[in-house]
Amino acid sequence: MAGKERIKIAIAGVGNCSSSLLQGIEYYKKKENAETIGLMHLNLGGYFPSDIEVAAAFDIDIRKVGKDISEAIFSLPNCTTVFYPDVPKTGVKVKMGRILDGFSEHLVNYPEDCRFLPAEGEGATKEDIVNILKGSGAEILINYMPVGSEEAARFYAECALEAGCAFINSMPVFIASDPVWAKRFEEKRLPIIGDDIKSQLGATIIHRTLADLFKKRGVKVERTYQLNTGGNTDFLNMLNRSRLASKKTSKTEAVQSALAARLDSGNIHVGPSDYVPWQKDNKVCYLRMEGKLFGDVPMNLELRLSVEDSPNSAGVIIDAIRCCKLALDRGKGGILYQPSAYFMKHPPEQYPDDEAYRMIEEFISGNNK
Repeated sequence: MAGKERIKIAIAGVGNCSSSLLQGIEYYKKKENAETIGLMHLNLGGYFPSDIEVAAAFDIDIRKVGKDISEAIFSLPNCTTVFYPDVPKTGVKVKMGRILDGFSEHLVNYPEDCRFLPAEGEGATKEDIVNILKGSGAEILINYMPVGSEEAARFYAECALEAGCAFINSMPVFIASDPVWAKRFEEKRLPIIGDDIKSQLGATIIHRTLADLFKKRGVKVERTYQLNTGGNTDFLNMLNRSRLASKKTSKTEAVQSALAARLDSGNIHVGPSDYVPWQKDNKVCYLRMEGKLFGDVPMNLELRLSVEDSPNSAGVIIDAIRCCKLALDRGKGGILYQPSAYFMKHPPEQYPDDEAYRMIEEFISGNNK
């Protein structure tokens, strides 16, 4: 069963998340008339995963640039689970992007098979990117820049504005949640969803759910931590602690906003802990919450979560893309508050997850104001 029409997207950063997204589009083509596992919505406003089509893609790694994206998604240093190896040729070749701060200098100290291998020079100009976006017919640009790539993320947001593309900011650089950027997208009547994608069932959404449970059950949270380890390029990139400011802010605020009372900074730690190469795209979270029950009696909870990081993200981005398309169909530009609240860690406005769920269902049905 087909949806209304094709949804043409462009991708900035052909890493593990892009690999999982493209594998998923093909995987769910075979599942549309059967029970589906792993999708929040098979049919979202008349659009199916199979309606998504990659029209353009950008990267800086010489092992990916020039390849059909169906091949590039399986090229090093990508290391996520291959659950659908037979992604067909698309005819879309990965174009050279703009390097800027997308490559951290500390990466040169690590083996080439686990880090980026950037082409020489600065890469494409804004004019180059904009012309490719316009020529491709892409309606939506997805930002998959590495953590800490502040300049690169803003560069691609600028390109989206100039090319007339909606923008999904899946990384922790504050664009949708920055009033200046949000106003620019609103003025151009271009939808934007952001910032920093929540995993389908990841550390942050579980931490938020537990925080909400403590609040509803009258348990006072006194301190908490969330320690994450992984072996993909994202965790390797985050060994440069100077690139972590926005990521820590995004993840910490996502948890703080779900607590009954905000914790002092010394009593909450949310963020990456270390890079473990053999974990590859597997992410392990160690979560601890300490609090007080009835009569000020102390309690604590410890949890260990192990997930494949990039498919966990793709399960959410596939809905964000279709929500963006609905907004384009409806002529709605600017911040998409409901999708941002449900899909993102650092949206312009935080809502409890159960309320955000109600809001996203209303948005999809077209009943929201």
